[in-house]
Amino acid sequence: MSGAVLVAIAASIGNLLQGWDNATIAGAVLYIKKEFSLETQPLIEGLIVAMSLIGATVITTFSGAVADAVGRRPLLIASSVLYFVSGLVMLWAPNVYVLLLARLIDGFGIGLAVTLVPLYISETAPTDIRGLLNTLPQFSGSGGMFLSYCMVFTMSLMPQPDWRIMLGVLSIPSLMYFALTVFYLPESPRWLVSKGRMAEAKRVLQGLRGREDVSGEMALLVEGLGVGKDTHFEEYIIGPDDELADDGLAPDEEKLKLYGAEEGVSWIARPVRGGGQSADGQKEGGFQRIYLHEEGVSGDRRGSILSMPGGDIPPGGEYIQAAALVSQPALYSKDLIEQQLAGPAMVHPSEAVAKGTKWAELFEPGVKHALFVGIGLQILQQFAGINGVLYYTPQILEQAGVGVLLSNIGLSSSSASILISALTTLLMLPSIGIAMRLMDMSGRRFLLLSTIPVLIVALAVLVLVNVLDVGTMVHAALSTISVIVYFCFFVMGFGPIPNILCAEIFPTSVRGICIAICALTFWIGDIIVTYTLPVMLNAIGLAGVFGIYAIVCVLAFVFVYMKVPETKGMPLEVITEFFSVGAKQGKEATD
Repeated sequence: MSGAVLVAIAASIGNLLQGWDNATIAGAVLYIKKEFSLETQPLIEGLIVAMSLIGATVITTFSGAVADAVGRRPLLIASSVLYFVSGLVMLWAPNVYVLLLARLIDGFGIGLAVTLVPLYISETAPTDIRGLLNTLPQFSGSGGMFLSYCMVFTMSLMPQPDWRIMLGVLSIPSLMYFALTVFYLPESPRWLVSKGRMAEAKRVLQGLRGREDVSGEMALLVEGLGVGKDTHFEEYIIGPDDELADDGLAPDEEKLKLYGAEEGVSWIARPVRGGGQSADGQKEGGFQRIYLHEEGVSGDRRGSILSMPGGDIPPGGEYIQAAALVSQPALYSKDLIEQQLAGPAMVHPSEAVAKGTKWAELFEPGVKHALFVGIGLQILQQFAGINGVLYYTPQILEQAGVGVLLSNIGLSSSSASILISALTTLLMLPSIGIAMRLMDMSGRRFLLLSTIPVLIVALAVLVLVNVLDVGTMVHAALSTISVIVYFCFFVMGFGPIPNILCAEIFPTSVRGICIAICALTFWIGDIIVTYTLPVMLNAIGLAGVFGIYAIVCVLAFVFVYMKVPETKGMPLEVITEFFSVGAKQGKEATD
């Protein structure tokens, strides 16, 4: 198992703790409101749950800028410490006020983990499995929820369930997370490069990739510090050099000789013609970075080449048409190939390295476009209602009458609701496994467009069974099946993909602050949904609540279809350049 995979698994424990907390409070609140007589005070009940979200929102407001300044790893360590402290305080909690304080501290830890873990995994993962690894936080979160529901269910069978122990157990796994963040997780190589710490970044990258030669990827990281300056799209017919010449598909003066053996990554290119200028106007001998991308083919055909020393010629002399993203010059040595240099990162001028977050970059067309997509996805995800449903699943299912289904085995309605929630979460895990498999094959956009319609149907069924009189047993059965279907398809698409995309579409220099802006949107929406759900249930019932969620899902489908691009198989630096070029072309078209 590669170093990048192990690092991603270790980092995603932060999300396991978040899932653990979500499920624990969902079950524990049934007993908290009894001890503190909150049955007639839904606002206080909602505040107990939402206090962690308030804490996450507060810390998210500055976590991005801090992550860009001091690194990703220190904030992951801080997250583990906050988890541990909050668990101890919740274990003690003599009254509502101390409990609210503990939930606030817990929210600080959750906010750092949710913001930083996807960013960290995206910056350390190889391009070809980045989607898979960035689905791990969703898998870990659901796994933590299942384990927590099992614990809460077991404790609910006791004569006097203790909600303090339910919540305080969080401190135990948080210690393991602390040890991993301190002694195992390295700093992000992209962040190290952005600070000019090239040697350290190279060592980290060698450990993550399990090989000594990482000069090509180091070059890409350095070049990614400047995005969209002289970047444009071109179309090429790709095939063996001699066949292109023989068939007259490309005159000599238009051909490019491409160097580099890795598929679907940046290529170094040079005009084949004897003199003159290269494709982007640089003087003879200047090299460009070109990313070739052909949709609808297997990975071994993507990034095919005209001519490369030691490269394989496409079988059968076939021609391939591919889109190319041509970027600013990466190197300035005319004799690069002969000199066998280690790579651009080894000779890049130090003055070209970003010294810190440049706030003006947030107003660049590409960054603004990416922020529009990221913020839009986070708003629609939250107002599709998933976190509100997760927090209150036991109570929602109890209102739906699931106790009828398990009354024959002697379970109370509360225990039955928690058991159904545990089984629902268990069913999420294979669904997330499917998403992990498809994330880098079918792509992020495909999964969103395929799963959102299922969410709409499941929510529509929930509306109908709560409007029509279908009988107690049918009502309970259909409600339970619909909630399970909703959860399973949500975690295949709308659950992990907004965070994955937000961790992919921003330039390195402002990635932390941009992800924090998206995460802040996430938490504000989460607070609104979670805090208002008890009130909405009392006011308009389950049918009205799920009807609103269904309408939001319809809007989400339209938004994804119109605005969300595909990012599978692309290096992060190439994705940001596509956004930059696309935004500039759109601006030019409107001028």
